[in-house]
Amino acid sequence: MKTAKILFTTLAMVLVSSVAFAAEGAADPVMAAKAYATAIGMGIAAGLCGIGQGMGVKGACEGIARNPEAGGQLSTTLILGLAFIESLAIYALVVNLILLFVV
Repeated sequence: MKTAKILFTTLAMVLVSSVAFAAEGAADPVMAAKAYATAIGMGIAAGLCGIGQGMGVKGACEGIARNPEAGGQLSTTLILGLAFIESLAIYALVVNLILLFVV
């Protein structure tokens, strides 16, 4: 039931936000479609990167709790992994900006 509520709320927000693109004198509908596509693409990328970072932090916390002496090495590995995951979100942002403004 909770999933259906979230789904319908998200659908309602997407449908209501289309009013912002329906202003008179608006550019072409292709630009509106590109804006939707880039927003959805960046949302998916950010969400999945957030899930990946959360799983990485969870694993590091569990590892440090099980073996406190390895905390320094785990922290170094965690920070490196988080940097790689964050770079994926930045790459997605760059691709979305190219799609929005160049293509």
